[in-house]
Amino acid sequence: MSASEIATALPEIVLVLGAIALLMIGVFSAPRGYGLVTTLSVLLLAVVVVLVAVSHDGKAFNGSFTVDAFARFTKILVLIGSGAAILMSGDFLRSRGIEKFEYPVMILLATTGMLMMLSANDLIALYIGLELQSLALYVIASIHRDDLKSTEAGLKYFVLGALSSGMLLYGASLIYGFAGTVSFTGIAAAVQGHVGLGLVFGIVFLLAGLAFKISAVPFHMWTPDVYEGAPTPVTTLFAGAPKIAAMGLMVRVIITSFPSALAQWQQIVVFIAIASMALGSFAAIGQSNIKRLMAYSSIGHMGFALVGLAAGTSEGVQGVLIYLALYLAMTLGTFAVILSMKRKGAYVESISDLAGLSRTDTLTAYALAALMFSLAGIPPLSGFWAKWYVFVAAVHQGLWPLAILGVLCSVVGAFYYLRVIKLMFFDEPAEAFEPMPVTLRAVLVLATIVTVFFIVWPTLITGPAATAAALVAAAG
Repeated sequence: MSASEIATALPEIVLVLGAIALLMIGVFSAPRGYGLVTTLSVLLLAVVVVLVAVSHDGKAFNGSFTVDAFARFTKILVLIGSGAAILMSGDFLRSRGIEKFEYPVMILLATTGMLMMLSANDLIALYIGLELQSLALYVIASIHRDDLKSTEAGLKYFVLGALSSGMLLYGASLIYGFAGTVSFTGIAAAVQGHVGLGLVFGIVFLLAGLAFKISAVPFHMWTPDVYEGAPTPVTTLFAGAPKIAAMGLMVRVIITSFPSALAQWQQIVVFIAIASMALGSFAAIGQSNIKRLMAYSSIGHMGFALVGLAAGTSEGVQGVLIYLALYLAMTLGTFAVILSMKRKGAYVESISDLAGLSRTDTLTAYALAALMFSLAGIPPLSGFWAKWYVFVAAVHQGLWPLAILGVLCSVVGAFYYLRVIKLMFFDEPAEAFEPMPVTLRAVLVLATIVTVFFIVWPTLITGPAATAAALVAAAG
C-alpha cells in the first residue's frame, strides 16, 4: 500500500483502527466502558468528518476506491447520522439495561462499511462495503437479546438481508459476465451502444439488492417490523445513515456504469419510485405506532428521492443529494421527540401519547409540528424544497407524469403528518412526558433550525450538492 493510497483512504483507516482500539478500551474498562467508549466514538466520528472534508480527489487500490466531491458530501451526511444516533442512544439504553460498549463500536464498523460503499468504484468494492455495513447492522438490530421483538427484528433483517445480498451478487456476476470487467467506468465503456438482455437482467438484480437497503417497494417488507421491533435508538440509526449510504451507492453505480442503458434502468427506477411513494403514503394512514408510521414515511421519502435519480441527469442527482441531506435533518429531529416519549420510567410509542403535547411541552410540540409540516412537503419548509428539486429535475427530462404522481402522493401522505399535529394541538392532553435529555433537545433544536431556515441560506447545501452531482454525472 503506497503513501498516496493511505492518504486517499485515511478516513476509513482511522475509523476502523479507532473502532478496534475502542473495542479494547471497552473490554478493559468494564463495567463503566459504555460511557467512555460512547464519548470517544463521537469524538472519533468528529475527527473523521474533518478528515473527509479536507481529503483530496483521488483513486486507490487499482481504481476500486475513489474519493471525489460526491463521496465527500454523502460521507459527511453518513457520519453526522451515525454520530447523532450514538449521542441520542444513551438514556434509552441505560433505562433498558443494555448500555453495552459494543453498541457504539458496531455503529463505527457499520459506518466504515457505509464510507466504503460511497467510495466504491467497482462491483467488488461495492459488495465488501455493503456487507461490512450489513453484518454490523444485523447485530445492532438485535442488541436487546432479552426482548422478543428486538431478536425477531434482528432475525428478519438478517434473513431478508441475506436474500437481497444474494440477488445483488447474482446481478453483479451477470454484469461482469456480459461486460468483462467489474470497474464502473469499464462497464460503461464495454456496454457503450449495446445493451443486451443479459445485462438488463444483471441491472434488475443489482437494483433489487440495492432497493432492499433503501426500503424501496417491493423490497420494503422488513422495514415496518424492524423499525418497531428494534430498540428506538437503533431505529434512529436505520432511518438515517444506512439509507443515505445505499442511495448514494445506487446513484453512483447507475449513473457511472450504465449511462448508455438509461432507457432500461430508468423504467425500473420509475416503477420502484411510484410504488414506494404510493405505499408510503397510503399504508401509513392506519398506523397507531409512531415507529411504524416513520417506517412507512421513510419508504415514501425514498420513493421521492428516486424521482431525482429517474431523471438520470446532473440536476436529478443534485436533487437526490439535497433530498438526502434535508431528510436526514427531519428524521433525526423527529426521532429525538420519539426518544423523549417517556412516562414514569417507561417509553411509549403510540401516536395517541402525543395528545395535547402543546400544553405540556409547548416548545417540543411546535418543533415537532414544523418537522411534520416539512415531512409533508408544506412550503416554505425544507421538505417542500427537497421535493421541488427532484420533481423539477424529472419534469425537465419529460417525466412530468412521475412528478404529478409524486405531488398526489404527497397530498395523501400529508394526512398522517397533519393527524399528529392535530393530536398535539387540539386533543385533550395526556400525561406529560419526563423532561427531555439535553442531547435530544440539542438534536431537536438543530434539526428544526435546518428545517425552518433552509430557505434563508439554501446554498449551504445546494452548492456542494451541485458540485458533487456534476462530478458523478461527468464520470458517467
